[in-house]
Amino acid sequence: MNNKPNGMRVGLTYDLRSDYLTEGYGELETAEFDRPDTIDSIERALGELGYRTDRIGHFRHLVKRVAAGDRWDLVFNIAEGMHGIGRESQVPALLDAYEIPYTFSDPLINALTLHKAYAKRVVRDAGVPTADFFVVEREADMASMNLPFPVFAKPVAEGTAKGIDPTSKIRNRDELANVCRRLLAEYRQPVLVETFLPGREFTVGIAGTGDAARVIGTMEIILLDQAEPEIYTYTNKEHCEELVKYVRADDAMARQAEALSLAAYRALGCRDAGRVDVRADAKGGVKFLEVNPLAGLHPEHSDLPIICTLHGISYLELMHDNGFGGRAGFDERAD
Repeated sequence: MNNKPNGMRVGLTYDLRSDYLTEGYGELETAEFDRPDTIDSIERALGELGYRTDRIGHFRHLVKRVAAGDRWDLVFNIAEGMHGIGRESQVPALLDAYEIPYTFSDPLINALTLHKAYAKRVVRDAGVPTADFFVVEREADMASMNLPFPVFAKPVAEGTAKGIDPTSKIRNRDELANVCRRLLAEYRQPVLVETFLPGREFTVGIAGTGDAARVIGTMEIILLDQAEPEIYTYTNKEHCEELVKYVRADDAMARQAEALSLAAYRALGCRDAGRVDVRADAKGGVKFLEVNPLAGLHPEHSDLPIICTLHGISYLELMHDNGFGGRAGFDERAD
């Protein structure tokens, strides 16, 4: 990063959970969105690095600001959108149209990675191991599902473990029918069904773009005795302080997870920074689960900053040195 950013004006786009709750949306609908202290932390870090920040907010606020003639040297984008299967692409697509530089992945990558089945097809074609899978788009599709049980089912385009609970591990066709019907009705999107992976689960933090992308750390997700068993469910994630233990991972399986995650990140074309989730099968082979190109940035509760803390990287160092403010991030797009 330039040592003297000279007061570069950086807009902040984000979805604040409280804004949507005020509009009448529910707790589950808004589960992926940010808390005010997340935005405070980002703004404070950017200010310490010498940038002038301007809070824009969600997509509709951005539309009004751009239409009014407002422009920024760069937009720091963590907005995930509310509606549509391409919702994470809305902000970067608008910024592209007005030739305004921004951080993190572009519209194509955000849409591709939100649809977990499409992302798995891309990484599979690139030679990255992923569990066998099947997509249920309508009830009739369930008859063609030929994966061996147990399988695992979840909405194809949600985050924060939405739609994942103890029933997500499915042992027979009756359970498959019940779970898929419920998910199709509740989330109004296809259901991803994949071979259940019973092994260790990791999340890998990555910063940079293309050949410059690198792993910044890996942590293992360990469910405590009082947690919902076997699965990193929505409840386990929402109450992680009481139900989950996050530990630094640096053994042989973690190295395998890192190599796989970096290959998947590059194959998908992710930019600046992100997080890749992986899990081991019954034989200890690590498989790709999904990638989050707009990783949460709460300094204490989001996975990527937690990974950094476990590896001795401060929040300010994360923002400065690991992709957001470095050559893979701000400078490259604002020169």
